[in-house]
Amino acid sequence: MRTLRALSTASFAAALALLVALPGSGCSAPAARSPDETTAKAPPPAPTPAAPPTNLIPQGSAEAPAPAAPAALTKHKYAVATENATASAIAMDVLARGGSAVDAAIAGAFAIGVVHPVSSGLGGGGFATVYDAKTKEIRIIDFRETAPKDLVPAELVKRPVPDDKRGVMTGVPGEVAGIAELHARWGKLAMTELVRGAADAADKGFPVSAHMVRALKWNEKWLLSTPRYGLFAKAGAIVPVGEMVKNPALAATLRRIGAEGKKAFYEGSIAADILATARAGKCRMTKKDLEDYKVIDREPLRTKWEGYEVVTMPPPSAGGVMMLETLNMHTKADLAALGHNTGAYTHLLAETMRGAVADRVRLLGDPKFVKMDVAKLVSPERMKARRARISMTSTTKAENFPVNDAGTTHIVTVDAEGNVASLTTTVNNMFGAQLVTEAGFLLNDELADFTAERVEKLFGMSNGPNYPKAGARPTSSMTPTIVLKDGKPVLALGGSGGTRIATGTTQVLLSHLVFGMPVDKAVAAPRFETPPTGGLFIDAAIGTEVLQDLEKRGEVVDTSKPNFSAVQAVSIEEGPDGARVLLVGADPRKGGAGLVQ
Repeated sequence: MRTLRALSTASFAAALALLVALPGSGCSAPAARSPDETTAKAPPPAPTPAAPPTNLIPQGSAEAPAPAAPAALTKHKYAVATENATASAIAMDVLARGGSAVDAAIAGAFAIGVVHPVSSGLGGGGFATVYDAKTKEIRIIDFRETAPKDLVPAELVKRPVPDDKRGVMTGVPGEVAGIAELHARWGKLAMTELVRGAADAADKGFPVSAHMVRALKWNEKWLLSTPRYGLFAKAGAIVPVGEMVKNPALAATLRRIGAEGKKAFYEGSIAADILATARAGKCRMTKKDLEDYKVIDREPLRTKWEGYEVVTMPPPSAGGVMMLETLNMHTKADLAALGHNTGAYTHLLAETMRGAVADRVRLLGDPKFVKMDVAKLVSPERMKARRARISMTSTTKAENFPVNDAGTTHIVTVDAEGNVASLTTTVNNMFGAQLVTEAGFLLNDELADFTAERVEKLFGMSNGPNYPKAGARPTSSMTPTIVLKDGKPVLALGGSGGTRIATGTTQVLLSHLVFGMPVDKAVAAPRFETPPTGGLFIDAAIGTEVLQDLEKRGEVVDTSKPNFSAVQAVSIEEGPDGARVLLVGADPRKGGAGLVQ
């Protein structure tokens, strides 16, 4: 049974109090800019230190209603949704100081890497979907990890790999390069300002969240045998929820990146630290791999659907393909007629998504190495033909194969000018490759997202589209998405949770667009997942009647698996008086925190 957690007024106040207490977090003079920081923007004068503003509205996503806005508030300026209260407060502080939506997303990503390293951090990578209010365009930035040029595919065959060879799954990190690219295009504040909140939290201490403690307990043996991560253990035991923890090594690393830019990460002592840590785990990454890493600007996937334009992530992510296949298979009227989260609705979507999972394995890979006609793949004609084969009284037997990625986070930000950032970043599995650098961050195990040999055999393939290749980016589930209506953004969302990312994000999207559910309710509503291992993982809160209905349709339901996938969303609407209204859905499954001002 899942437990829903809202961002309470108390926890919100605690997060803001921590932020105000951190030196320089929106309260001190801007730091001097490094001569090498060519893409930095001079920050505006910092505000005078003050108590947390009373018009900052925490919006949780639990079943209990969020605190109401003050009656005097008629127009929202900006909003943030992340999976952690400290990170949301840090991102919101950047917006309050005149930062852009991208600035806030960057600050939030840095902060999540400090407070939720189980999910993401400097040693990972990801994707960003950005709406530029000036140009009215949406751009996709791909900073996914890449396989080292000396990769030996045979080393990735046996899974899981032995503990002493975890580094073979480590890809060249892209997060810092991606952040630098985002900042160069859309940043307003200096990078020194954007690392400050996260660095100060790492230096002065941050409260450990309930989700982080859960993840630490699931990985207790590794944690207690890893001295470099002793910050999360005291006297041989994992720290309790709310314990203040410091990571001074990571604080110093963040400040260096802020002052010197991405060169500080991909060259010099930090790069040497990355290589030494990775090689200790038998990774074949080289100095040249780090120096040659490139961010890619990709054309987004788009579809017109029921008066909306949905803009999402193309390959090497499969998440956008799954979303568009679902939309192009069904009409709003057909889905609405079934009813939200009924047995029929859930079964139909589950069958739809099983087909998309098969497409991922058989057809999708890195566009640099694989030719894909994605438009044909997601076309309404192909989807209608597939819909005709779906039975509403029986269930397709799924292929049984493992996909175990789980360590991801999503951030959504909207600024006062109307810019929107939807950013997903990851280290893949929980705590990535579980290799900790001296600089205080974890390395990813992203190469585990390449298709294993036995899975290829299961599907009758050899060297398929997502087979391990030197220099390739493995297929992902990440789905950073922005929805437009009449050319204006009305919804931004994305998620975490491995293979649950695309299914969860798509379910929230449909709950909002088809059934008109406010995003906080849509995010908190029960969800399901169609795992590659077969069956149907589903939140027990969906109800006994629905579960029984699904079983009659041949679904093998499982409510015992903890659902710590998380979707973050912000809707953008026009109120009766013409003023902009922002509503935040921050997923309670991982203690999400949404803020609006």
